[in-house]
Amino acid sequence: MLGEAVADAVDRIEDLGGFHARFLPLRRAAVLSPLIIAIAAVFGSWVAGVIMLATLIPFAMGMALAGTAAARAAARQLDALSRLSGLFVDRVRALPVIVAFAAQDRIGRHLADATREVAARTIDVLKVAFVSSAIIEFFAALSVALVALYCGFNLLGILPFPAPEKLTLGQALFVLVLAPEFYLPMRRLAAAYHDKQVGEAAVERLEALAPASPPAPKPAIEGPPALRFDGVVIDYGETAIGPFTLDIPAGTSLALRGSTGVGKSSLLHALLGLAPIGGGRILVDGRDAAEVALPGHVGWAGQTVAFVPGTLADNIRLARPDADDAAVEAVAHLAGLGPMIEARGQGLALPLDHRGSGLSGGERRRVGIARVLLKDAPLWLLDEPTADLDAGSAADIAGILASAAKGRTVLIVTHSAELAAIATKEMVLS
Repeated sequence: MLGEAVADAVDRIEDLGGFHARFLPLRRAAVLSPLIIAIAAVFGSWVAGVIMLATLIPFAMGMALAGTAAARAAARQLDALSRLSGLFVDRVRALPVIVAFAAQDRIGRHLADATREVAARTIDVLKVAFVSSAIIEFFAALSVALVALYCGFNLLGILPFPAPEKLTLGQALFVLVLAPEFYLPMRRLAAAYHDKQVGEAAVERLEALAPASPPAPKPAIEGPPALRFDGVVIDYGETAIGPFTLDIPAGTSLALRGSTGVGKSSLLHALLGLAPIGGGRILVDGRDAAEVALPGHVGWAGQTVAFVPGTLADNIRLARPDADDAAVEAVAHLAGLGPMIEARGQGLALPLDHRGSGLSGGERRRVGIARVLLKDAPLWLLDEPTADLDAGSAADIAGILASAAKGRTVLIVTHSAELAAIATKEMVLS
């Protein structure tokens, strides 16, 4: 599931932070500090030092058993959480399709079931955490109690066995002060033990995402490619769209029209490998699309234009980082951003945040179109490029695209008859 893989790639990396930042330093402290304290205690009473070290043996055995159970519980919890995250991401992406097929109730039940599973797995993790805490608190109390009994009975001379040593009040107090500190690092470690469980489970899931061997380099497309969608079915699990059969000869353009939710945008996503294909195949110059290096040779203008904190020039230059200022300025004016740039008075240095605040919906679209023009790719995928523009601006952009698209393979998704008219061929999906 694509959403599950995305959730793993983002959330599981964050889960590694606690493991490296908290658990590992505390583990080193938990190994060294008790030994140092036990050695120091030996100078006051070697018997007290032996008592402290002796309680470590059953403590270590108990923690090992609890740790094994905790690792299994944490792995099951992360599996359930990743499934829920993936299910949520995929269903949100397919929301128009879900609404179109009136599947809201069924999807809601699936999300509720996944949520209940996460809750149950979390309770299992907490149960093991309580057992681990009980083990460490028991042996910490046992160690302090045994040392206190020994020191007290030794000072009073009422040990039930021959005294191996004679303690003074100062020695006894010294040992009693050290006794609670013996298990303190391990108490802190226990508090961070959940970070270890989550971190190790996250590593397993991230390793599962990594390919066993580096993928073989894919051939790049040379010039405008010919595209063929051969009985393609896009499968979102509960809902499948298709089959679709399309032919786009090299250097031509095709406009896809149809009602919302019919699968127009999904076809573009499927070509880029971003939508799950349940049947059929997509061919690029006669080769399977999965075997061709498309991303670096595609000009993309989607329904949502992404922004990064920086200037207007920085955001346009995302399409081609090595482009000079003259090229960026040329495509900005070609995309119709000239009046806005002049009105703001800051030119291409206009600051933008990650939301593109300050730009209208139409101006955002124009930034996306400017990127496509700057990319100068042999294949263009345009998803509603004039959706937020007024009639005059949409006509201007249609003319710009018609001129710039010559000699390229172009796939346009649109509801606009005027934009569809610039394509070599038009197809209505139903």
